[in-house]
Amino acid sequence: MTRVIVSGAAGRMGMLVSAAIHAQDDLELVAGYDPVLEGAVYATVADLPAADVVVEFTTPDVVLGNLRGFHERGWHAVVGTSGFTEERIAEVVELFGDGPPNCLIAPNFSIGAVLSMRFAAEAAAHFPAAEVIELHHDAKADAPSGTAIATAGRIAAAGPQVRRVESSELVSGARGASVEGVPVHAVRLPGLVAHQEVILGGTGETLTIRHDTTDRQAFIPGVLLGVRRVSQLGGVTVGLEGLL
Repeated sequence: MTRVIVSGAAGRMGMLVSAAIHAQDDLELVAGYDPVLEGAVYATVADLPAADVVVEFTTPDVVLGNLRGFHERGWHAVVGTSGFTEERIAEVVELFGDGPPNCLIAPNFSIGAVLSMRFAAEAAAHFPAAEVIELHHDAKADAPSGTAIATAGRIAAAGPQVRRVESSELVSGARGASVEGVPVHAVRLPGLVAHQEVILGGTGETLTIRHDTTDRQAFIPGVLLGVRRVSQLGGVTVGLEGLL
């Protein structure tokens, strides 16, 4: 039986993950961690009971401090918190080393989103240029999303972006943010959950790869896969695709 703690237990994803873990025969939910709540949910890492794995769904401003505490307790970490730049990932690699404990950082736990990222990277080798449009609910704390940043990085790795003209911006930001030369556009609106569209352009044609998450339950199978497999990894792993 794998003992699991959910960090960010008061959040929407934290509550979903807690319920999903509680329903599994091979996983035991031993505690929730969230400093904003009192009662059944613990407010400090030091007070938490023994565990094997902690699932981290909090916010970018506290995630690194949480991971330091989890590493000190010797717990494997499965991280869905957004905002992981290359610099932040480097900090986690320095902290966890070659493991154990191990840390899995997933820009997206949706199986469909992971596949769409792979498809976009493969298609980018055959098109001169691409742009990423990501759309999320208006309560998302950061922009662009971790999935969009990761997708743009993989597109850039396929080759340089080639456009006849680099358009001048009449309004600052009109061309979006540049992630390794790939334009990324972030939309924040009520009514959305998590969506991403990659448009690749070539002579006389475009290819669009789109993924839509309409319910946060789509993330649960990936989270459970991470919880069950993180102990088999070595040190820090970025992305769920290595487990598929």
